[in-house]
Amino acid sequence: MSAPLPALVAPRRTIGRRTFDFSRRVAVMAIVNRTPDSFWDRGATFALDRAVAAAVAAVDAGADWVDIGGVPFSPETPPVPVAEEVDRVVPLVAAIAEHSDVVISVDTTRAPVAAAAIDAGASVVNDTNGAREPEMVELLSEGRASVVVTHSVAAPHVHLPRPQYTDVVAEVVAFLRERVDTLTAAGVPEERLFIDPGPDLNKNTVHTLELLRRLPEVAAIGLPVLAAVSNKDFIGETLDRGPEDRLHGTLAATTLAVAAGARVVRTHQVAPTVDAVRLTEAVLGLREPAYLRHNM
Repeated sequence: MSAPLPALVAPRRTIGRRTFDFSRRVAVMAIVNRTPDSFWDRGATFALDRAVAAAVAAVDAGADWVDIGGVPFSPETPPVPVAEEVDRVVPLVAAIAEHSDVVISVDTTRAPVAAAAIDAGASVVNDTNGAREPEMVELLSEGRASVVVTHSVAAPHVHLPRPQYTDVVAEVVAFLRERVDTLTAAGVPEERLFIDPGPDLNKNTVHTLELLRRLPEVAAIGLPVLAAVSNKDFIGETLDRGPEDRLHGTLAATTLAVAAGARVVRTHQVAPTVDAVRLTEAVLGLREPAYLRHNM
C-alpha cells in the first residue's frame, strides 16, 4: 500500500540546499512566527533571540523546513507596514541560513518582503494570497525561489464573512490550476511550485473537512501538496478544543493528509509531527523502519 504522487510530477527536486524525493518522503515544515499576536504562541517567539532558538530547536527535532512569518493571516490583528515586516523576518532568515542548510520559506504576500528574505537566504515564498500580485509574479519569474501557491478568496488581512462555495473542492482546484498556469506562463518553472488548498483560509469547518476528505483531487493537479492544518479552528470546532489542546487532532489530520497525498506538512509542534509523519510513510510503504528487531 503506498500513496505516490501523480506520475506527471518530477519527484526529486532541490529546494535551497536540500534535495527531496517527494515520491518517497514527506517534508515537515516548522512554523516560527516573529509576531506579537500569533493565535498559537501569543508572541513567545517575537524576540529575535527566541525566534532563532525556536528555529534551531525545530531543526534539531527533525524539521526539514522552517517557515518564517512576520504578519498573522487574521484580520483581527493590527496591520504591519512593509518595512516592519522586513525587519521582523529578514534577520531571522539570515540567522537560520547561517546555522543550518534547512529549507527556509517566508510566509508573506508582499513582493518586497519576499525579495529581501530571498536575499537573506530563503528559498521559498509561502504566499497565502496565491501569488496573485503582479509584482510577486515578476519576482518569482526570476527563478530565485520556489513558491507555495495557497487558495484564499479575500484580499490579505480582510474578513470574508460566511464564505460560500457551490463545491469547495472543485473551486479550490480550479483556482490552483489557474494560478499554476499563470505562473508557468510567466516563466516560473513547474518544479518550483507547491500547492496548498488553504484549510480554514476563507473557509468554515465544513469546507475544510471536505477539503481533507477529498484531498486526492487536489493532489491530482500533479504538484506537491502542502497540508497546513496545525492547531487550526476546524480542529477546535470539530473536537471542542482550545488552541492549546489541539495536538491530537492536528496529528490525526496530518496523518490523513499524508495518506491522501500531501507531501509537505506545516506544524507548530515538530517532534510529535515528525514521528506521526515517519510512521505514516512506513505504513504507506514509502520508508523503511529505523531498525528491525521484534520477532526477527
